[in-house]
Amino acid sequence: MSLRINPLNAIDFYKADHRRQYPAGTEYVYANFTPRSSRLAKMLPDFDDKIVFFGLQGFIKHFLIDTWNDGFFQQDKAKVVSAYKRRMDTALGDGAIPVDHIEALHDLGYLPIKIKALEEGNRVNMRVPVLTIVNTLPEFFWLTNYLETVLSAELWKSCTTASIAFEYKRLLTEYAIKTGAPLDFVSIQGHDFSSRGMSGIYDASQNGVGHLTSFIGTDAVSAIDYAEEYYNAEGIVGVSVPATEHSVMCMGSEEREIDTFRRLITELYPSGVVSIVSDTWDFWRVITEFSVELKAEILARQPNALGLAKLVFRPDSGDPVKIICGDADAEIGSPAFKGAVECLWEIFGGTITEKGYKVLNERVGLIYGDSITLDRALRILQGLEAKGFASNNLVFGIGSYTYNYMTRDTFGFAVKATWGQVNGVARELFKDPATDSGTKKSAKGLLRVEKTKNGFELFDQQTIEQEQYGELKTVFENGRLLRECCLTEIRERLNAELSK
Repeated sequence: MSLRINPLNAIDFYKADHRRQYPAGTEYVYANFTPRSSRLAKMLPDFDDKIVFFGLQGFIKHFLIDTWNDGFFQQDKAKVVSAYKRRMDTALGDGAIPVDHIEALHDLGYLPIKIKALEEGNRVNMRVPVLTIVNTLPEFFWLTNYLETVLSAELWKSCTTASIAFEYKRLLTEYAIKTGAPLDFVSIQGHDFSSRGMSGIYDASQNGVGHLTSFIGTDAVSAIDYAEEYYNAEGIVGVSVPATEHSVMCMGSEEREIDTFRRLITELYPSGVVSIVSDTWDFWRVITEFSVELKAEILARQPNALGLAKLVFRPDSGDPVKIICGDADAEIGSPAFKGAVECLWEIFGGTITEKGYKVLNERVGLIYGDSITLDRALRILQGLEAKGFASNNLVFGIGSYTYNYMTRDTFGFAVKATWGQVNGVARELFKDPATDSGTKKSAKGLLRVEKTKNGFELFDQQTIEQEQYGELKTVFENGRLLRECCLTEIRERLNAELSK
């Protein structure tokens, strides 16, 4: 049995009765979704305090349209209303939550809300709202903040994942330029390894697309499905390569590990790229002995249709900086002292970039995917540069240590109401807790966002006329998606940011 999400229940319980808590005569509630602070974000030292806005269209299509239609509007009215009443009664007490407003919503047949948003793929300054949401019919004023829980839960992580992916791409682009590595390699240099460590397969799918806003390298198959279904993705959405895991190597036995390597590179994959996990037992033996014994077979592999015939060694344990770049505390002259890249260079050689940095022979490479972080990636790239190696000698497997080691507070995302109308009279709403540092201070009134030389800028306390202008455009209204974007457009916007 699978759990079908009832959209009425995608709330915190305290949301259920806010309808009666608002003042009598309340007609409109207007809220926004905003990143408030990067204080807890573990970004690069030169991070410019901007997030990538991403995930709204997927949320609208999947939840506000499909889930609400399938799970509520297209269901028998008596059935869904009685189910809602039972859920509320058993948790809050008999009759605690009247259901007449739920009946009225079902009779209406659509969600009477309007969402205005920035274009997805934009990088947005802290404390600037990426979207606003308001009810379109006075009797459904309660719906705006009823949707807060699911809106927040579905969007904060997509934005955070896309923001961190962009930071990786910015870093890899910087070192590609610095060391003369080809820029077109960067799009596959960050590879998504995160699926198994995410909070369920839907989380892996949804947030895997956040990675795909900046890269095409991914092992998250379902993320490509999500991108095609909800972001009209076409062409090359995501790519990967054949790769082993420890069970494959163990099944072949330690005594015959080199035979496993030989079979993989000559029989199963005589051309193209193949990634082989290499630390099941002794990584340094694989790098310095097996690679020598197999050198002829490695070099003899034939290019595939893309011109590729690379054996990628994958270390999967230890300190990634030391494994790749060398350990100064290891025995001088030992493989551990030299590091994996230098060991492979001594065996296979390679070429020199125009900037004077070494690139391994095109038949060999490395990928590291164990607990990679932005800080470790930076230190690895710095270490390679210091040893005279270009950045493209290594692919980074970016896993859940990056993409699930975060919370809503990483960028302080929050949904807050800033305006309402009671009995025809507008009220500007705001919070500014005396016990807070200022992070939780909200904007006030109706909002407008403009693009300036400093990025997106918020203007609050706007008139109804002023609120109509600016960069926040109507995306969803009364159950319909009005503006649609595709993954290609999002990637183009982010690539343009890299060239600034």
